[in-house]
Amino acid sequence: MTASASTPLTDRDDTPGRPRVLVIQHEDGTGPGLVGAELTAAGLELDLVHPWAGGRLPASPAGHAGLLVLGGSPGCDDDTAAPWLPEVRALIRRAVAGGVPLLGICLGGQLTAAALGGRVARGRRGPETGVVPLRRLPAADADALFAAVPDGAPAAQWHWDEIVELPPGAVALFTGDDCRHQAFRVGPRAWGVQFHPEVTAADVAGWARLDGPAVARAGGDPEAAVASVRAAEPVLREVWGRTTRAWARVVHAHHGRGGPAVNP
Repeated sequence: MTASASTPLTDRDDTPGRPRVLVIQHEDGTGPGLVGAELTAAGLELDLVHPWAGGRLPASPAGHAGLLVLGGSPGCDDDTAAPWLPEVRALIRRAVAGGVPLLGICLGGQLTAAALGGRVARGRRGPETGVVPLRRLPAADADALFAAVPDGAPAAQWHWDEIVELPPGAVALFTGDDCRHQAFRVGPRAWGVQFHPEVTAADVAGWARLDGPAVARAGGDPEAAVASVRAAEPVLREVWGRTTRAWARVVHAHHGRGGPAVNP
């Protein structure tokens, strides 16, 4: 559902029943996908807002047990093309300050980094597309989401910009050959990823139809990117489904306010 003027905002999510996650989608074709399905199956309600279509963003993440910021084609500081981005950056800062669990995906991860003092720039090697193996960093061993993700785990990519500097105090969890910051954590309950844990090959094929010509002109191979996601899809579903379920447990713990600490 989309937030409306009647949506109550309180200091915590006291809604009876399923804890609610505020989901920000930036454009058509970039929905929560596999991540959304896993969260719903884990007992969470998705409060999906479409600001590009006139959906109103709340001033605060209060009243929600988690915040999920999805990907999209705007740059993370392209406030002219996407005039709601200042509100999203403010929501991210308020979520982190209030300890509300946050997951930022691709553009959402870039927005998280930039909103908290990091830096995002155009990718030095052109667009990164298709399946890329990730390299595990030592801090992942104790991380609530990434502890079970193996070194070399495949991740689906489709982005032109990259995170070039993490926010102060952020913990790097996974890296890659082309993009240094593939997954990171800020504080105890906020994560950003450069890749797309939510997509299937069908999603990437749709992006290739729209963005493929530009990717090809930049030296990429959009058809090979789609094929790589299709071949790896069973593993992608398993690895990132497990990670999504781990984030759902963090959200449930925050909602209940009685669970154990999720990170030291």
